[in-house]
Amino acid sequence: MKIRLVCSAGMSTSMLVKKVREEAEKESFDIDIEAIAENQLKNEKEGLDAVLIGPQVRYLESKIKSALEPEGIKVDVINQMAYGMMDGKKVLEQIKSLVHG
Repeated sequence: MKIRLVCSAGMSTSMLVKKVREEAEKESFDIDIEAIAENQLKNEKEGLDAVLIGPQVRYLESKIKSALEPEGIKVDVINQMAYGMMDGKKVLEQIKSLVHG
């Protein structure tokens, strides 16, 4: 599963990526997850399953949705509480629910 987290600077989102990876490893869940800036999305679309947007850049949601959802790529804003707590387990659950319905 290929997931990208969109953020502005990337520091806190990169920490969250690490936490999600740790949780995925515990569950033997195969995930390719990275934190990127919004302007890198166009280069990451191939094979992409979903994009989660950092709460601090939630204003990008409609722009990203209109660009990616027609191509079958799911888009959502990361749960703010999970983001603030750096809760990799909760964010992994959000990813699974977004992609698998």
